[in-house]
Amino acid sequence: MTAFSWAGTQDPIDIAAVQSRRGRRSQGPRPVLRAVVLACAAVLLAAGCQRADDNGDTASGEAPRQKPSGHLVTTVVTERAPVSTQHERPGTLRLRRLVRLHTQEEGRIEQLDIFEGDRVDRGELLVRLDDAVLRAELTKTRATLAQERLDLKRFQDLAARNAASQDDLAQARTAVALAEADLELLELRLANTRITAPFAGVVTQRLAEPGDFVTKNTLLLTLADPDSLVAEVYVSELVLPHISEGDPARIRIDALGGRRFAGEILRIHPTLSEANRQAKVEIRFDAIPEGARAGQFVRAELATAAVARLLVPFRALRQDRDGQFVWVMDDASEAARRPVRAGMRIADRVEILDGLEPGTRVVTRGFLGIAEGKQLTRVDDDAGPSIATPDATPEAVDSMP
Repeated sequence: MTAFSWAGTQDPIDIAAVQSRRGRRSQGPRPVLRAVVLACAAVLLAAGCQRADDNGDTASGEAPRQKPSGHLVTTVVTERAPVSTQHERPGTLRLRRLVRLHTQEEGRIEQLDIFEGDRVDRGELLVRLDDAVLRAELTKTRATLAQERLDLKRFQDLAARNAASQDDLAQARTAVALAEADLELLELRLANTRITAPFAGVVTQRLAEPGDFVTKNTLLLTLADPDSLVAEVYVSELVLPHISEGDPARIRIDALGGRRFAGEILRIHPTLSEANRQAKVEIRFDAIPEGARAGQFVRAELATAAVARLLVPFRALRQDRDGQFVWVMDDASEAARRPVRAGMRIADRVEILDGLEPGTRVVTRGFLGIAEGKQLTRVDDDAGPSIATPDATPEAVDSMP
């Protein structure tokens, strides 16, 4: 080893040690450079293999995979089909046949033995008033009538011997007629002191007690026919044209556990309420269920007759300040806005009354970013060609607006 010393320095310099350090510094970057070159070669090789595979697929007759080129949407093709709609309307049970019994004579109540809930038969005595005064007047009128008849007979005998004038005979006949009318009137008034049941039913109200003095036209009892129980509901004017008397219906009574009972439409009232544009509809039971009572809450299910309707999913219907509209996909797969007039909503669909024709493809999802004339790509399962790539599948549109 040779050592040198420079002028002005005290320590000798080891030349071999300096050369050894320079050699190590020059050899350090070479492995990194070598790794970079190998990585680039591998990338180029993979790209060449991919191109060779693509060329091989094309040469073997397989078509290249399509990629979505437009705005992703789901659609449905409209068609007109017979649809029977179901409508559930809340209502109340009501007794159709109900009578309020009033007095037609005044007097003290002598008999009133029935109470609310009692069943009575047709013609059964319900109320009896004190009739002593009327019976006395009746006895007096009968005596008067007997005397008038005797007077008439005497004048007839005198007239036969020309001993009485025809005027006297006519007055005697009039007196008999008046007495007979008084007798008939008193008999009728006497009968009115006894109130009987006009039909077999149940007493629902009792508003007086024995011993009460009542005047004419005083309400005493209310009698109802339990077999006349009906469900009374209100139905929209849009539904009325599609139902008629005799149509089947089902009645659900919440108080009886929500069971459904068969029935039919009994009557549709001819006038509508100005407040809500609904008409009263009465539904009778096929068989009145045990435990059903007037005043209970019910839900009536009505089925309308099948009518050909053009329906679209409710979510396809849009609305802004210009009115209702839908987006459609035309023959060129472009978006087009169509103003429409919607009708009745049926479950998750809505009827289109005007603005669409059968066979039109209506957009149901993918509204965010859609615009007039924009190219669309359909990703639903309708009949016809559709693109099914990783970016355009029915699962991919689940989060579409």
